[in-house]
Amino acid sequence: MQISPSKIPPEVVRVTEGLEKAGFEAWIVGGCVRDLLLGRMPKDWDVTTNATPEQIQATFEHTYYTNEFGTVGVVNDPPSHEATGGHSDADKSVRVIEVTPYRLEGKYSDTRRPDSVEFSQNIEDDLKRRDFTINALAYSASKGQMLDLYDGIKDIGTRWIRAVGEPKERFDEDALRIMRAVRIAAELDFTIEPKTEAAIGESAAQLEKISKERVRDEFVRILNSSQPMKALILSHKLGILKYIAPELEAGIGVAQNQAHSFDVFEHNIRSAQHAADKDWSFIVRLSALFHDVGKPKSRRWSDEKKDWTFHGHEVVGARMTKKILENLKFSRETIDKATSLVRWHMFFSDPAKVTLSAVRRIVANVGKEHIWDLINLRICDRIGTGRPKEQPFRLRKYQAMIEQAMRDPISVGMLQIDGRKIMELGEKPGPRIGWTLHALLEEVLEDSARNTAEYLENRAGELLQMPDKELRTIGEEAKEAKDVAEEAEIKDIQKKYFVD
Repeated sequence: MQISPSKIPPEVVRVTEGLEKAGFEAWIVGGCVRDLLLGRMPKDWDVTTNATPEQIQATFEHTYYTNEFGTVGVVNDPPSHEATGGHSDADKSVRVIEVTPYRLEGKYSDTRRPDSVEFSQNIEDDLKRRDFTINALAYSASKGQMLDLYDGIKDIGTRWIRAVGEPKERFDEDALRIMRAVRIAAELDFTIEPKTEAAIGESAAQLEKISKERVRDEFVRILNSSQPMKALILSHKLGILKYIAPELEAGIGVAQNQAHSFDVFEHNIRSAQHAADKDWSFIVRLSALFHDVGKPKSRRWSDEKKDWTFHGHEVVGARMTKKILENLKFSRETIDKATSLVRWHMFFSDPAKVTLSAVRRIVANVGKEHIWDLINLRICDRIGTGRPKEQPFRLRKYQAMIEQAMRDPISVGMLQIDGRKIMELGEKPGPRIGWTLHALLEEVLEDSARNTAEYLENRAGELLQMPDKELRTIGEEAKEAKDVAEEAEIKDIQKKYFVD
């Protein structure tokens, strides 16, 4: 397992070489080294050195230093658009390189931060304080040298997440490492080593001392990973999930009706996993995870149906989702979006409700920008039941209806002229205004370039010179042509979804 020097961005090399030219050591360290060995593009780059914060700042022109742990942000000049063709995600990852002195840390009295930090001259001191062996790797770009004191490369090869030193001590130092282990397992599809896993179970209660914001950030990364279902099952097994969203665990063992193959808990996490499999947005993943969280509270037995019912679970679930996300300190925007999707996710499950006017109302409820998220949530819901087919005819029909409801209608409202402007041309209120507008609309449908105020005003003036009978004939024929064009457009939408 080797690192190709060409994979290290020049902005990172500039920082390490700058430190070395100033007489200091410089190592690329942590998760970025791990990712390079795995063939992944690091999302951020960290450098460690025996220079003090003041010496780091003296070495580079643009820096900032605002924390108590010695980390200095070295700001690179933004890449030019000519050189990059625009700013990419890779550009952002090297815009700021964090450089931290080697350091020794004191006790963690609050399981969140060290009571004291002491800068060191030895890279070994820095590596032994890190969380997992796969993150305790250091690489010298100038020497092509790898420093691996804890068999991190071996653990990468075996896809193993193992704590550096004594696991319980690492988790007692910073309880968030408990969630980080689960998150890394989900992101990399690794397995937590048994001794490390056992220590997580012993230390899970320490998460109570961690701020909700930090818990939320790890939870977000878990949902954005490729394996959220694996992480959520593991979180439950190790006693972690109760400190994130205990409401999810209420669904364990809660059987559903005959349409479902799984209990409520498994259905929810399978729905979230499908969103990840499709690489859908975070809001769809989040909503999929909580869409049926209200079922345990709303479950009732029906003697008539001889089955369980969950009437109103979407309303109950929306209230619960709002409370859960507020507790995790999500933004108001995220809370509102997720709550809305959970609230309306049952709309497309009842064919009797799905008329074109009803679709327009649901678009108004969730917003045009999120209606397709709602459809994707319904797909996740369906797959989460254990059904193999993602898009049955009914769902394709709903998609066609949404597009039809959202499309700009073919109407005189499209024109760059209106009845008021026509009256300004000297026409009195009456049917001649409507005939004129429809005649103008037909011309615009034939050639959209005509839809300018100048052309339409001039053409309206010509039409208004016609007698009533001639203008009425042109206007009514144009209206019929508009109806034919509109019908053809709807047919095209239906063909797109194979529902014609």
